Amino acid sequence: MSEKQFHIIAISGSLRHGSYNTMALKAAQKLAPENITIEQESISDIPFYNADLHSDGFPDSVERLVAKIKAADGVLFVSPEYNYSIPGALKNAIDILSRHPNKPFDNKAVAIMGASMGPLGTARMQYHLRQVMVYLNAYAVNRPEVMIAAAQTKFDEDGNLTDETAKKLIPQLLTALTELSKKLSTV
Repeated sequence: MSEKQFHIIAISGSLRHGSYNTMALKAAQKLAPENITIEQESISDIPFYNADLHSDGFPDSVERLVAKIKAADGVLFVSPEYNYSIPGALKNAIDILSRHPNKPFDNKAVAIMGASMGPLGTARMQYHLRQVMVYLNAYAVNRPEVMIAAAQTKFDEDGNLTDETAKKLIPQLLTALTELSKKLSTV
């Protein structure tokens, strides 16, 4: 019997070209165990949430992302920390997705990691994002925590992750995500 294949949707919380978090997401794609496929989805075309504007339906970009998340085995968030919390673009995307009647995060396995130039490596953002996931009835992987501090020193000039600790932890995080996904699919 062959090993189950897992399809993960990954979202970078940074829209910046040259983002350390998008680089970390690319590293996760490279470091993923063979049975895990990671598909990056952009939130750059998700409009600002406004209940008045979305009462008649959701834009195609939202519908497409809802369908992708619903069909996936899990979601990987790779995000910076802005002002001690979740970046506005990511929080907005989560807010509008959460209002969709298909509730894409309900009973979904999620993993969170991030990179920042500061010394805490996105710790506060990750804890805030975990709180949001509780409200959405999503289940976040508890361990390992992947927080890449001093990110400006952890990637080479081609955007490749050079931090050996992170390179060891990322496959563990992805494996934990698939284990959580398996548990949730039997509930």
